[in-house]
Amino acid sequence: MQNDLFQKMKQSIIDGERDLSVSLAKKALEDSVNPLEAITDGFLPGVDAVGNAYAEQQAFLPELVMAGEAMKAAVAVLEPSMKASGTKREVPGIIVLATVEGDIHEIGKSLVGIMLSSSGFEVHDLGVDVPNSVLIAKARETKADIIGVSALLTTTMIKQKELIDEISELGMDIKVIVGGAPVTKDWGNTINADGYAEDAFGAVKIAKQLVGI
Repeated sequence: MQNDLFQKMKQSIIDGERDLSVSLAKKALEDSVNPLEAITDGFLPGVDAVGNAYAEQQAFLPELVMAGEAMKAAVAVLEPSMKASGTKREVPGIIVLATVEGDIHEIGKSLVGIMLSSSGFEVHDLGVDVPNSVLIAKARETKADIIGVSALLTTTMIKQKELIDEISELGMDIKVIVGGAPVTKDWGNTINADGYAEDAFGAVKIAKQLVGI
């Protein structure tokens, strides 16, 4: 019976059915299903399935967005019960995310945040047009493992390099992932980034590699 519920949870994410994912999360609580198991064994496999399909070009951006939103809604239902019982969802890593100073593009970076959160990461999305000093301060405050920075303009890409240089000068033990439309793997290598991602699924994959999972 529980396996059937988990399969429906997975499918609700694959289909991007936000309302259904919420209903299934509520049913899990009503049936005394462990909320952590509902997330890890029910909903999360759906996120992985959509991500893999996207990577193989069998799913597209709208489907990725809908899956992320459905996952986010389901987790929002289950989290209060987890906190009340003292259960904690295992967090593979803490990530500070932003679009660099001088750049106000939001969509791609927000999708990365949704997919990272759906995959269990603790994400602090600082928004757009964020100075490197603010990123570094937030990383220190949250004891972040990774900073993810997006640049959508060729004129703002240099901010990614400046961030990495500042982190190196400060001797901080933190990884940096770069991305954005004009950003390439070669650029990432040139500025000594720890990772480069061309899309949200790629960002999740790289983040998992950087924290050792």
